Amino acid sequence: MPHAGRRLAALTAALALSMASGTVSAPAFADPRETERTATATGYGGAVSTVDPEASAAAIEVLRKGGNAADAAVAAAATLGVTEPYSAGIGGGGYFVFYNAESRKVGTIDGRETAPAAMRHDAFIDPATGKPYPFTPELVTSGVSVGVPGTAATWERALDRWGTLSLADVLKPAIKVATRGFVVDDTFRLQTLENKPRFAAFTSTSKLFLPGGDAPAVGSVFRNPELAETYRLLAKRGARGFYRGTLAAEIAASVQAPPKAPGTALPVPVGHMTKADLAAYRVLDQAPTHVDYRGLDIYGMAPSSSGGTTVAEALNILDPLNLTEMSKPGALHHYLEASALAFADRGIYVGDPAFVDVPTAALTDPRFGKERLCQIDPRHAATKPVPPGDVASYDGVCPAAAAAPAIERDTENISTTNLTVADKWGNVVEYTLTIEQTGGSGIVVPGRGFLLNNELTDFSAVYDPTDPNRIEPKKRPRSSMSPTIILKDGKPFLALGSPGGSTIITTVLQTILNRVDLGMSISEAIAAPRASQRNAATVTAESEFITAYGSQLALYGHQLVPAGAPSTSAAEIGAATAIEFKSDGRMVAAAEPVRRGGGSAMVVKRSR
Repeated sequence: MPHAGRRLAALTAALALSMASGTVSAPAFADPRETERTATATGYGGAVSTVDPEASAAAIEVLRKGGNAADAAVAAAATLGVTEPYSAGIGGGGYFVFYNAESRKVGTIDGRETAPAAMRHDAFIDPATGKPYPFTPELVTSGVSVGVPGTAATWERALDRWGTLSLADVLKPAIKVATRGFVVDDTFRLQTLENKPRFAAFTSTSKLFLPGGDAPAVGSVFRNPELAETYRLLAKRGARGFYRGTLAAEIAASVQAPPKAPGTALPVPVGHMTKADLAAYRVLDQAPTHVDYRGLDIYGMAPSSSGGTTVAEALNILDPLNLTEMSKPGALHHYLEASALAFADRGIYVGDPAFVDVPTAALTDPRFGKERLCQIDPRHAATKPVPPGDVASYDGVCPAAAAAPAIERDTENISTTNLTVADKWGNVVEYTLTIEQTGGSGIVVPGRGFLLNNELTDFSAVYDPTDPNRIEPKKRPRSSMSPTIILKDGKPFLALGSPGGSTIITTVLQTILNRVDLGMSISEAIAAPRASQRNAATVTAESEFITAYGSQLALYGHQLVPAGAPSTSAAEIGAATAIEFKSDGRMVAAAEPVRRGGGSAMVVKRSR
């Protein structure tokens, strides 16, 4: 990624050249230091970690002007909708977790997308063949995959519940960035090129992201004045401006009759979303999941996300063990096995609690975790998939009964984005938001500057009445997003989260173990190579992890396979953000040093 000075120079040159990705106009960055990518920042007065320096700078700007963590988090999220449009934006949804320093309690907002009221059980079946649409690129590039977005409602609810500023105030930094543009980096161009056939299928999308038929060049300036206007509409009318009126009608029309480009070979199945679906959307205030791990209070996101329950269960499985005294391969073996067991239970038990009786209390019960620990052989990896545990009958004593296994197909994409924010008063936000696939459904709402999600592909493709993640009208698909806040003695110790589809769960879990059990600093815990075991025959791992531990873990029976293709963004697992809180009042904001081109950690006032 460019250094701040080079980035400013690139912007100045691009302003002069008026790049074809949009009419480029001033002003340039007010302070080039605000756009430097720094993986770790330590200081006081507030902190932020995101994947993007523009978003981190937006949050810091709000904090410096007296806003709190909720205000700054919404500002950062809105800016990510500009600079990370393929991972997040108002066309998607997410989960917002907040620690209130005054009440010393954690609250959450479920802003997950919902299926339209007219969604059919066979919505993903091609009527021409009677078989499911191929997942990619056909199903993911469609109107039928678009869920009713929840992000705009999440922002408004977070500000109403915890914020101090108006939506209009916190949208100002994002409007500024969308208007004057940002410098295109390697990741933005790569993700555009990876999506080129899908983006070319829609007139509105190719106009915005493929000017002249190609992805914007690295070093050029990308502007999105249409998104700036959309944000101005939200600033004026609030979330009502999104869910009712002209914009709602345009969203529904884009789903029911996608703006297909002439000659595209993609079928683009149409969806069923209506203005009434948008008007009826509501976010949900929820209690968090909670477990005690080594004296730390771990708070996460309850269903419809599976992140909180699955991370919590894996920690409960590992809690009786002393990982610190094990060899590194031994500790990793137990991490992989605990993850597989927790994923087995996720697959059979977790779905939208409005439609499924989710046994959240059992899944987060330490006795259930101890009973699942019985299934781990300290010397040998179990044959995968392992069966789920029986939540109806457990007492924490070995041996334990098993339940019938579930057939789970992982359809969550690796995209999404995450941010972590803290303020000078001690409030903390962990927020994961997404449009699902990198590039979402591929559909830009014409004239509005944002992509619609393809979140409904997180439902199981084939309807099974026993499947907790079956397709249902008005239902929220199961998610793996795992925004997590950890308290020590009732005060913030660590907040973290990550993108990465179902690998979000393992990224958060492994990062916690790295920091708490394996003696790493939070920056080292994020930078460490990752592996993900999701109850499959093989372990997905980054190449550095395979090099370091592959042969040693093979002795336990683990088969490691590389994540994705080496030349694509899929070769990495996650892109975590975190803030650790020191006893002397310092905050350590930590972001990725390399993944996705490196993240951006900032503090209001740096330590000397």
